[in-house]
Amino acid sequence: LMDKKAMYKLSYGLYIITSQCDNKDGGCIANTFTQVTSEPSQVCITLNKHNFTTKLIENSCVFNCGVLLDDVSMDIIRHFGFQSGKDVDKFKDVDYFVDSQNVKQIKEGLAATFTCKVNKIIDVGTHEMFVAEVVDAKVLSNQEVLTYSNYHSKKKGSTPKNAPSYVEET
Repeated sequence: LMDKKAMYKLSYGLYIITSQCDNKDGGCIANTFTQVTSEPSQVCITLNKHNFTTKLIENSCVFNCGVLLDDVSMDIIRHFGFQSGKDVDKFKDVDYFVDSQNVKQIKEGLAATFTCKVNKIIDVGTHEMFVAEVVDAKVLSNQEVLTYSNYHSKKKGSTPKNAPSYVEET
């Protein structure tokens, strides 16, 4: 019997993934942002197929990834991670900037930001994997970034069912 909690031992960061399409903006929290190649600079993210942000990225083929700081407010994580953009305007009353692909991203709580253009979408069952070229990147802070481990241990955060790393308690 496989111990699925072994997945918790993998090293992850925590990120805010944002996108836009047809004048609709969205964003979600993810732990699956990874560098794939350095030349050209490519990354990948994996998001649940039922996620509103996933649909925006599928249709626009652009997204922004913000690397969350260790001291980011749990309010930001809850706001972007525990409610759907189908029901809530996630950028209402939030300070944001707009990147070169016309995608909004929050202004505070980030160590870096990556503006990305999707090259390939791969169906991986419950999730879609987006392989993308980084068209712009900026360092915003040299403070420590939030790891998925610290999200659970220091911030007492939980993993939503739509997350790739979700493990059902038995």
